[in-house]
Amino acid sequence: MESLKHLYKIGRGPSSSHTMGPDKAARLFRAKYPQADKYVVYLYGSLSDTGKGHKTDVAVIEAFAPVKTDVIFAGMPSFPLPHENTMDFYAEKDGKRIGFARIMSVGGGDIVVEGSEVAKHRDVYKENTFAEISEYCLSHNIRISDYVFENEGEEIKEYLRTVWETMKQSIHDGLSTRGILDGGLEVERKAQLLYNQTHIDESSTTRENRLVCAYAFAVSEQNAAGKVIVTAPTCGACAVVPSVLRYMQEKRGFSDEQIIRALAVGGIIGDLVKTNASISGAECGCQAEIGTACSMAAAALCELFSMGLGQIEYAAEVAMEHMLGLTCDPVCGLVQIPCIERNAVAAMRAINALSLANFLSNTRRISFDDVVKTMYRTGKDISYRYKETAKGGLAEIELKRKRNEDK
Repeated sequence: MESLKHLYKIGRGPSSSHTMGPDKAARLFRAKYPQADKYVVYLYGSLSDTGKGHKTDVAVIEAFAPVKTDVIFAGMPSFPLPHENTMDFYAEKDGKRIGFARIMSVGGGDIVVEGSEVAKHRDVYKENTFAEISEYCLSHNIRISDYVFENEGEEIKEYLRTVWETMKQSIHDGLSTRGILDGGLEVERKAQLLYNQTHIDESSTTRENRLVCAYAFAVSEQNAAGKVIVTAPTCGACAVVPSVLRYMQEKRGFSDEQIIRALAVGGIIGDLVKTNASISGAECGCQAEIGTACSMAAAALCELFSMGLGQIEYAAEVAMEHMLGLTCDPVCGLVQIPCIERNAVAAMRAINALSLANFLSNTRRISFDDVVKTMYRTGKDISYRYKETAKGGLAEIELKRKRNEDK
């Protein structure tokens, strides 16, 4: 498996697969053909369907600026796509084509160049399943966080410290900002409202839900506004991990060093899903994004509370299991509805998974590895309409409304 540095990425929203990935692909292609006086980019599949809402065209044009660039939303082509997020890049010089590349944005800001090894990263972990990692940790009498530091070296701690500082900053900035998010849905930022809406007789449970949701809304709203966040594992699911870790640090007084260990464990869970399934909403629906984020957060929380390997696995498994089949249906192709609320709900579910793991891990009958495989198969079975195309589910409601207005 790859380094956690390729899972936790610091960048701008609103989408790791629709903005960060295409931006990276465009810059890679430009470096190969710097002499071009024009670039033409065809966006297919999900990139075509929701590229406007995700600002894919803006990301690509800015990456090639000031060279003239035509971005074509090409829909579903007659040929089979190698991935649901596929782009064709053409370079021209004096009216003649001088270069071509087909590049896939596979989730989390990662890209794959067809027929090339350019985008592959060096593996730093020999183990590729939770079962293998668990066996290694048990045989060496270490925790998963120790396993991460052993394989990545001490420098990963400083990287995760930067990740944590960025996460905290995105919460702070989100709580400090009010207004309407761009895009046309007139979605009002609600993080500050949630954070400040206290009551004298507020129960501890209500307070926990309110604060966790406030932090999740804060990060998600920052992402929707195109501000700096950390992919965990993606932009669309970036708020789940930071919201629960920030809340628990405040409530229980966990140190930043303990948080770094928690991020290491959560990162391994995300890496496992990325390696053995997918973290792309366009490929497997929102279960791949928010489901993975929920599993990451649940496992990270277990590490904070010094739970054992079985409890960590149980929490991650429960978190993912009950997200199976979750569709990706962004209204108007924007990472706003239902994406923002979905991060908050997943954060609360991660805390629920922690509680269940504390009591029921010995009753587990399904492994985390099995759930990951099931999620991938389920994702492949989900209709194209429900995988980040804004053609089905909640997105269809808005489509019908617009059709009625046009009549």
